[in-house]
Amino acid sequence: EMESKVSEGGLNVTLTIRLLMHGKEVGSIIGKKGETVKKMREESGARINISEGNCPERIVTITGPTDAIFKAFAMIAYKFEEDITNSMSNSTATSKPPVTLRLVVPASQCGSLIGKGGSKIKEIRESTGAQVQVAGDMLPNSTERAVTISGTPEAIIQCVKQICVVMLESPPKGATIPYRPKPASTPVIFAGGQAYTIQGQYAIPHPDQLTKLHQLAMQQTPFTPLGQTTPAFPALAVLTVVGEQRSSAALPLRVITIFPCICPGLDASPPASTHELTIPNDLIGCIIGRQGTKINEIRQMSGAQIKIANATEGSSERQITITGTPANISLAQYLINARLTSEVTGMGAL
Repeated sequence: EMESKVSEGGLNVTLTIRLLMHGKEVGSIIGKKGETVKKMREESGARINISEGNCPERIVTITGPTDAIFKAFAMIAYKFEEDITNSMSNSTATSKPPVTLRLVVPASQCGSLIGKGGSKIKEIRESTGAQVQVAGDMLPNSTERAVTISGTPEAIIQCVKQICVVMLESPPKGATIPYRPKPASTPVIFAGGQAYTIQGQYAIPHPDQLTKLHQLAMQQTPFTPLGQTTPAFPALAVLTVVGEQRSSAALPLRVITIFPCICPGLDASPPASTHELTIPNDLIGCIIGRQGTKINEIRQMSGAQIKIANATEGSSERQITITGTPANISLAQYLINARLTSEVTGMGAL
């Protein structure tokens, strides 16, 4: 009865549903010059927002009255089915994979969605024919969980309707920390004198990449080691790839190990030196991190010893002492600056 009220728009409620999508899926929803998403917005009457940023994952937020949300979901599900059909025409696969959508739901509502002893989720699966799975763990740095729905577009639409009913009946408890996908970093692989960047599962040759990183490091590193007129190139973390080579242009990624690279132009064991920084008290937390995780990460990556002085009464600053080789100090300062920049510009954790 509740479901019929919702689907007929009898309940004039505005809902917000968040979806987690990969870049390729987002591209399909946006369409050429944004035509597809524009059409979806116009025809469904729902607001469809796509999170910004160079991230492997993006959040698609759909807001509107329940009937508008169901229309938008139907259009997304049918678009994904069309993509599957098109990809199958070029492949040898015989069985058609189901359409899969991932909802992002506050963890406090997941209990109601699962039901006592799994009764509710079982009922949704049986009545809609869709597969529904609630992730056991919360998404990183949030209080939300991913709920994966897969099946035919029709089954998915029915399933979303039932999930909406549960969400309306059981509002989230307490504050929800929303999941924000992290920006994609572009790690560099250095193999056989060639710089590579990681794209998907492959390492693609990228001759300009080290130059760009070097320039970035120069901007970020005001510290000049003794006896040098320009800042040292920081020992950026370099990834090595273990795996057979499939083609000269791409290295398949199998096992990734991270180690600091030896900096060009520096002796193998330059003398240790000390550098001091002062950081405002209100920014020291972003460098230390929860239970010291960030500062330990910076120590590990840079190889430098880093000591943070205790807060002194009446002072608005804290002193940081960095000890190590010029390369160690340079990288530690680069990483500290990167943390500060991300905090000040609101980019979040690097």
